[in-house]
Amino acid sequence: MLKQEHSIEVNNLTKYYGPVMAIHKVSFNVGKGEIVGFLGPNGAGKSTTMRILSGLITAKSGSAKICGIPIASSPDEIKKHIGYMAENNPLPEDMRVVEYLYYRGWLKEIPRNQLKARVEETLDLCDLNRTARRKVIANLSKGYRQRVGIADAILSEPEVIIMDEPTIGLDPHQVLMIRDLIKNLRGKMTVIISSHILSEVELYCDRVIIINQGHIVACGTSESLCKEFIKKTTYTLNLKGNTSDLDSLLKGVDPELEISSSLPDINKDYYDLELTTPNTYDLCEKILTRLYEHPKFRVREIRRKVPHLEDIFLAATRRSWNEDIPLPITKIDSRKKNNQKTVVVE
Repeated sequence: MLKQEHSIEVNNLTKYYGPVMAIHKVSFNVGKGEIVGFLGPNGAGKSTTMRILSGLITAKSGSAKICGIPIASSPDEIKKHIGYMAENNPLPEDMRVVEYLYYRGWLKEIPRNQLKARVEETLDLCDLNRTARRKVIANLSKGYRQRVGIADAILSEPEVIIMDEPTIGLDPHQVLMIRDLIKNLRGKMTVIISSHILSEVELYCDRVIIINQGHIVACGTSESLCKEFIKKTTYTLNLKGNTSDLDSLLKGVDPELEISSSLPDINKDYYDLELTTPNTYDLCEKILTRLYEHPKFRVREIRRKVPHLEDIFLAATRRSWNEDIPLPITKIDSRKKNNQKTVVVE
């Protein structure tokens, strides 16, 4: 029997809400033990995809598997292999944290002789044992509620964890705790996370998948996506001098180096400039050497700008908006039923 390489396999998933397309031919894989960020603007199709993977809703067409098990034909079976944390994280407010986890462990069919040990381990892992163990959930802060949601998701040690916006609404200290908790799952469980906090995703995810307008528009590591979507190297320069003579000087360093923006600094005679070039090699030393050769320029700072996930996200979604993405055709059926026209999606 072949060893299963992917914990999540998605092939051409399509979903409509009435005539409105939510996702269209979405395909991707997530390897075992991998942490993947699932990103996109509001309404891009993230939550719909997550809910299909969790077996909560069905797709119109396409297929998806969790641990090799088809979701469409075995929705109850795949629930034994996943832990799902919804965006709004609904919790019973009248239960204590430890009572809730015991209850959830019973629902997840954790063997009775293992349940206590697993609940205690999960409470420790999510830092709930000392301060929140006996607290009523209604009295917990948003951060602790998120911890309880994650504890519920990992309680039965499922192969796959699906988290929809796990750090939304948290303060920096709470975000740091959730980040460390997610990083500790690497290699133990497969994790797919939907989030708008791109700086956090970049810190703990192995890869990112970007969806826009219901289509996958980018997939890969930050490094590979940077090469694909960020076509220019950018430098920031703060200097004193007459910038009208600067352009010809920079051409001697790199014929394709251009001044993309120039703004006066708060200090007299200083300017903040942004330089761009399609070349990828580092030009900081060459630019400095050339400027030092001209006494009329005084350099305070030069820095090569390192692209971040936010830059990749904006470039990927912007490119997809500019491209002609084929959308399903909607038409009005002229046949009437109960004095209403029928919308047909093709």
